[in-house]
Amino acid sequence: MAVAPRDEDDGEDEDDYWDAHGDAYGDAVRGAAVPGEIPGRLCAAAVRLLPVTGASVSLRVAGMPVRLSASDEAAARVAQVQETVGDGPCRHAAEVGAPVFASDLTRGDDVSRWPVFAQQAVAAGVRAVYSLPLGSDTACVGTLDLYRDTPGELTGRALRSAHLVAGVMTMALMAMVRGPQSAASGLPADHDEVHQAVGMIMVQLGVSADDALARLRAHAFVQGRTTGQTARDVVAGRKRFDRD
Repeated sequence: MAVAPRDEDDGEDEDDYWDAHGDAYGDAVRGAAVPGEIPGRLCAAAVRLLPVTGASVSLRVAGMPVRLSASDEAAARVAQVQETVGDGPCRHAAEVGAPVFASDLTRGDDVSRWPVFAQQAVAAGVRAVYSLPLGSDTACVGTLDLYRDTPGELTGRALRSAHLVAGVMTMALMAMVRGPQSAASGLPADHDEVHQAVGMIMVQLGVSADDALARLRAHAFVQGRTTGQTARDVVAGRKRFDRD
């Protein structure tokens, strides 16, 4: 498969970029009817202004990524895959608090590092993922994940622009947390069910929360379902985890 051409560094600095595109991000924020719409609008703006085909934002909740918003169905699917399998660039970026780029999910080191995630992402039409942490130097609250349907690296202007978008997204999330509508209120409805299901599995199997979450994710993956869907079955009593 042909590798997407590198973005040339044309010497444009942050001020030049912001002069050219700052209004687009400002409009995305100002146009939101409620604060919870801001992440989705910023994802859409990022896709319009960066050489990517999709974007999503995930919050880090109890050590795992929880999708808050996505620009399209493919981006939402890949974000859900990372949540279900518990692995991928998003998870690693949140853990280390630094950007993690997988520029070719079809071959090489990225496939070796995240084999299951890479397979699922490619099946969803994504060939490259660029994950940037959101937050401060001391605390990561989530990640901005950018997707492309062809392999390739983000370099030069595109890389600087991605960091600027992550900065805007961080400010938006912090404003939501401080405002009347917290970021947590925008989480998917099944988030609480996942935590409830994990508690039930801990009791059923006598294991730790991490082990219970791993069992929940593994079952969901084998069944081709999301973690939230499986959690609802556990909470409703339709699925029980028995000791081996």
